[in-house]
Amino acid sequence: MHAGYAMTRTELADLYRGYIACLNRQDWAELGRFVHEEVRYNGEPVGLSGYRGMLEGDFRAIPDLHFEIGLLIADPPRIASRLLFDCTPTGLLFGLPVDGRRVRFAENVFYEFRDGRIAEVWSIIDKAAIEAQL
Repeated sequence: MHAGYAMTRTELADLYRGYIACLNRQDWAELGRFVHEEVRYNGEPVGLSGYRGMLEGDFRAIPDLHFEIGLLIADPPRIASRLLFDCTPTGLLFGLPVDGRRVRFAENVFYEFRDGRIAEVWSIIDKAAIEAQL
């Protein structure tokens, strides 16, 4: 897409749904289609390889990890999403001893897209919801 082109809300939302589907397939070879080489996570430059490593680690810790979009607001070039999780982490989850218990929690996350790919991610995980289930 050329520099002067602005995505519509629908196009951005569809692109984001494609990204979530990519995560749920664990299709790491395709991740670069959705995530910018110089992506930043909560203000830290992690790059595509660091971002991929973070996601791979999440799937190792949570074998049944599945991203479900509970709420999605597209306001190009940004997305606001509430992601819902219902999963069974094997050991620690965000420093909490879950140890194979099923937990339900949400993540509120904002994304900023640049050149049609995610360049900024700001994420807050509802750790209190997990603590309340332990």
